[in-house]
Amino acid sequence: MSSALVLPSEVEATIVLLRHGESTLIAEGRFQGRLDPPLTPLGERQAARAAARLAEPSTAPTLPLAPTSPVAIVHSPLQRAARTAEIAAEAMVHARRDTIAVRSEPRLAELGQGRWEGRTRAEILAADGAALTAWRRTPLTSNAPGGERVVDAAERVRPALVDVLAELGRARSANGLAPSAREGSAVAGYPGSPRWSTAPWTLVVGHDGIFKIVLLELLGLPLERFWVFPFALCGISIVELRDGRAVLRAHNLSEHVADLGPATNAGESPGRL
Repeated sequence: MSSALVLPSEVEATIVLLRHGESTLIAEGRFQGRLDPPLTPLGERQAARAAARLAEPSTAPTLPLAPTSPVAIVHSPLQRAARTAEIAAEAMVHARRDTIAVRSEPRLAELGQGRWEGRTRAEILAADGAALTAWRRTPLTSNAPGGERVVDAAERVRPALVDVLAELGRARSANGLAPSAREGSAVAGYPGSPRWSTAPWTLVVGHDGIFKIVLLELLGLPLERFWVFPFALCGISIVELRDGRAVLRAHNLSEHVADLGPATNAGESPGRL
């Protein structure tokens, strides 16, 4: 097993996590995992709302984010995330008249759910009720039959995050922005804070299960806390990186999709059906 993620002390930047919109399998109440369904019409609308909010972060309700184009948009290769990323890129290009690098990152594909994929909660309870209960209680030692272990998924997520951090570091240096993490206050409300008005940022578009791992890794929390953080459909989470540590500035913001219909927390979250 590789060592824990180390955040470079010289990188001052922001990572934004955007979960994809509703897919056809979510609408049917089925586990997805590595299955590759498209977004529903509702999912497309959710993605458009999130994209508009990210394209204009200074518009109320504001986001703790620089009003600039992201360094990159990095997304899972599964089409529900790829399409959400595409919609986000289109909105930002339109708002800023800028070019944005958009790339697929295979290491951010959702956790494989083995024989649970494509099945409803009722079907899984009937066939594997004990395994599903164990997965909810002890996610590091239990998983879907034939599925991917959380610890194995973390092994592929860490190097993907290392690459994102390195790209953010290069972007800051290329723009002539020297690290300023030790200047001003680290506590919001004091002079010298916040500093997200200039910090470069990257948008990562992906999945509930993988984002649970991403956030735990960035915050230096144990994987045993896998179930702590929920991620709504097209919910936005924002992590500030400074002085070798991560600060969660916003989590699971979803006001922009609240009036669109079905509850945006429902569906894909592994084991929550």
